[in-house]
Amino acid sequence: MAYVDHAFSISDEDIMMETSYSVNNRPPIKEIALAVALLVFGVLGIVLGAAMAVNKVGGDRAHGIFFAILGGILFLPGFYYTRIAYYAYKGYKGFSFSNIPPV
Repeated sequence: MAYVDHAFSISDEDIMMETSYSVNNRPPIKEIALAVALLVFGVLGIVLGAAMAVNKVGGDRAHGIFFAILGGILFLPGFYYTRIAYYAYKGYKGFSFSNIPPV
């Protein structure tokens, strides 16, 4: 079972206090959508590139290898930021939506 840190959760009493800053704990929708799109297109690129390389689409394996490499380049940041968003949503210790850079 994962450890969920509730020690720093914000209650209604904390929101009512007068502070000079506002706490924004909403998930960044555009950034998460971009991460999921990179993840999906990366997986598609790897799978289709591997299939193209095996079947020699285009006459040789170079086209398939190119698409597999391109899919890998898209997959890595997509997986990384999607994982951060998922763990931040679940409340795992050390993960926050602020770790996702703005677009």
